[in-house]
Amino acid sequence: MASHYEAPIRKPLVLGDKGYHDVTVDIAAPVEGKANKQWWIVFTIALLAFLWGLGCIIYTISTGIGVWGLNRTVNWAWDITNFVWWVGIGHAGTLISAVLLLFRQKWRMAINRSAEAMTIFSVIQAGLFPIIHMGRPWLGYWVLPIPNQFGSLWVNFNSPLLWDVFAISTYLSVSLVFWWTGLLPDFAMIRDRAVKPFQKKIYSLLSFGWTGRAKDWQRFEEVSLVLAGLATPLVLSVHTIVSFDFATSVIPGWHTTIFPPYFVAGAIFSGFAMVQTLLIIMRKVCHLEAYITVQHIELMNIVIMITGSIVGCAYITELFIAWYSGVEYEQYAFLNRATGPYWWAYWSMMTCNVFSPQFMWFKKLRTSIMFSFFISIVVNIGMWFERFVIIVTSLHRDYLPSSWTMFSPTFVDVGIFIGTVGFFFVLFLLYSRTFPVIAQAEVKSILKSSGERFKRLREEGKAMYQMPSAKKEVKKAEVQETEDKSKDVSTLLDSLGTFDPETDTPDDLKKVKGIGPQMEKALNQIGIYSFEQVSRMTEKEYDLLDSITGSFPGRAQRDDWAGQAQELKNKK
Repeated sequence: MASHYEAPIRKPLVLGDKGYHDVTVDIAAPVEGKANKQWWIVFTIALLAFLWGLGCIIYTISTGIGVWGLNRTVNWAWDITNFVWWVGIGHAGTLISAVLLLFRQKWRMAINRSAEAMTIFSVIQAGLFPIIHMGRPWLGYWVLPIPNQFGSLWVNFNSPLLWDVFAISTYLSVSLVFWWTGLLPDFAMIRDRAVKPFQKKIYSLLSFGWTGRAKDWQRFEEVSLVLAGLATPLVLSVHTIVSFDFATSVIPGWHTTIFPPYFVAGAIFSGFAMVQTLLIIMRKVCHLEAYITVQHIELMNIVIMITGSIVGCAYITELFIAWYSGVEYEQYAFLNRATGPYWWAYWSMMTCNVFSPQFMWFKKLRTSIMFSFFISIVVNIGMWFERFVIIVTSLHRDYLPSSWTMFSPTFVDVGIFIGTVGFFFVLFLLYSRTFPVIAQAEVKSILKSSGERFKRLREEGKAMYQMPSAKKEVKKAEVQETEDKSKDVSTLLDSLGTFDPETDTPDDLKKVKGIGPQMEKALNQIGIYSFEQVSRMTEKEYDLLDSITGSFPGRAQRDDWAGQAQELKNKK
């Protein structure tokens, strides 16, 4: 019988008859294998976009920000729009990792790693814009309260722009530590499976000496909880402080107390949409459909629907407060957004952010992969328009009609934005090839409670170690497996040679590093007794040995049993 009651309404979070070894192999495959053609095509496009943006950044710094489309009235435009957009996207990663960890939500475990990586990479993009906007980024250290060549020149601690510096740098630091801490068991897994010495050395350094002892796991759990507790208020504070850039001003349409919660909800909204976009691509390219399931996509869509509804309520509240305030400047600011020359941007924002997420009320649509992918892109387009509408439409018509003007982006504005998108995807694609994209240790921890195979065993009242098939099928599979192993053993001994106990003396194989008493016993059962046989092993024989024993795949090749056996044979 099952060891405990499991609610039947819960769907499996891991599909297929996956065991612990299957999880390791599937998650390590994108790192250990070669990049496919599609990866190289997307990487090339992203790299070209990044190089174009880099050229535009160099041109801006060498010439001045006058090359942007700014003017005396609209003195903030695409730069601050892109900055706030990227900061918003970076919110979902920490929310998924920290908040859902604190609430013990198991569905986070397959998606938190990519979400955390997205946070790091998007905050890097956001940080580029204040640096560029400084005009002289080589003097960027002036934002730090340290003595400089001008003596008593100090930063203005009353400025929300300085609060941005501290909030985002703190957020990036905590998110980076949180992300790296979670990666330690996975780096150790890749280290132990690595065949090439250089790869083994790199992952040994990255894993910080992780051994998998109970003490390591205890510290891992403690640090994860502490960092989650630190990161959760940061999710709320960072975009709240970003909203203060606008809320503390006196410009109609900006100085409103609803901005902090409104910006936080919008940030989570756009962040979850970007996570959705990346995960749908990732599950297909890296063949992770068994771990990033339709249920994960559906739960993400529910969060998008809820946060989209909150954002819609914020839009309506803004309109109500503008009317209720009786301030004609405030009323005109919102009327101008909806009916003025930028009406197309306002209604694009409303369509993408308020109306499109409401389709997620329908289960058939929120469980459709293609529709979810489409809506996730639409939402991020809408959130970009939201920031554009808030900034540009509030500035382009000043108090004096003689100051009214329109904003048009230049090729440099467009180029820098496309460059940051390219840079983001370059970083994410490189991450997917070098880091495990799913936390394999965490997935294994929930496998028996949420894996499809174990769910089926529990429903049938069988023990956890039993296969769900009939006895006859199990026996047939065992017979087939035995026959296959016999063929592999014959092929292996044909290459290594046979051992004659009457004429030959068996060697102590435990002298070879990596062969313990159990492994020596397994080798003897196969028919391997001497250093001479072991010294003849090549990559083909290593693979055959792994398939026969089924334990510690790649261990023999990593430890170079053949080389060690050759030296021991020569010493005899």
